[in-house]
Amino acid sequence: MQEISSRDIRAWSKFGQKGSVFGVALPRIAEEDESVYVLTADLMRLSGLQRFHNLYPDKLVNVGIAEQNMIGIASGLAFEGNSVFATTYASFITMRCYEQIRHNLGYQNADVKLIGSSSGLVMGFSGNTHYTYEDIGIMRMIPNIKILSPCDALEAYKMTYLAYQTKGPVYIRLSGSLQNPIVYKEDYVLEIGKAITLREGKDVVIFTTGSMVSESLKAAEKLAAEKINATVVNMHTISPLDHEIIERHLEASLFVTVEEHRMSGGLYSAICEYISLKKRRPPHLSIGIHKPYLPVGDYEYLKKLCGLNSEDIAFKILEVLKK
Repeated sequence: MQEISSRDIRAWSKFGQKGSVFGVALPRIAEEDESVYVLTADLMRLSGLQRFHNLYPDKLVNVGIAEQNMIGIASGLAFEGNSVFATTYASFITMRCYEQIRHNLGYQNADVKLIGSSSGLVMGFSGNTHYTYEDIGIMRMIPNIKILSPCDALEAYKMTYLAYQTKGPVYIRLSGSLQNPIVYKEDYVLEIGKAITLREGKDVVIFTTGSMVSESLKAAEKLAAEKINATVVNMHTISPLDHEIIERHLEASLFVTVEEHRMSGGLYSAICEYISLKKRRPPHLSIGIHKPYLPVGDYEYLKKLCGLNSEDIAFKILEVLKK
């Protein structure tokens, strides 16, 4: 991986997670490895793959609106010794392609990296067909697949490299909008399966992932104004889950999970499954998407509707602590 400067980080923040993955990381990986192929399902321009296509036209395959077929092609290329990335909207690459991922990638441990674009609620004006708040749960059900959830453009860039260096299938969940704040202003060490503590506190532990990391950090600042000190942990890897960091906080007065995902199957479920047989189980507050279906609307409006902005996160935590 090439050296990353503060200037790089500031530049990448302007075009978000998708831009840093498709416009920067993948072209750099292809420069280093001629076996790299990128497959997309009719999302070359919207995914920011135009630069990759201009540099490596023979290495990008646009299969059209044929997502299930894309997984078959990707696994075939991988079994011929190539390094393969496949991408489309997160709703399609996880739900529409579930059977193909289960059989072609999980069962055969194929070396294919899946990138789910625009996960969560960011596709607000496309409606429920494009909302993706079940994908972590879906992918957790398939053995062998690692699940990564970056919080900003820098982490998305670094995860793309880590996925490339990791044998076997990986799912990278891209979330948030171009307006999502930078979490990391300098380069740092990222390791799959090792969560990162971004803030230390003694009163409550917030486990969060993806686009909700920045909201959780802002919520922690609001809690601090109320004399509540919160630890904030970036759970950038959902599978394999970092059990060590959970063990470290089992004496906490409250566990909170914050995720742009349903409570069922996501980060909340993963942590609860692990601590269910522990003698010490802290009270647990789940902040996520609890509504069965959502209306069409602006991303910020939908986050507010689900209580996923920093004000509502802090309010919910304070309400529980007062009881």
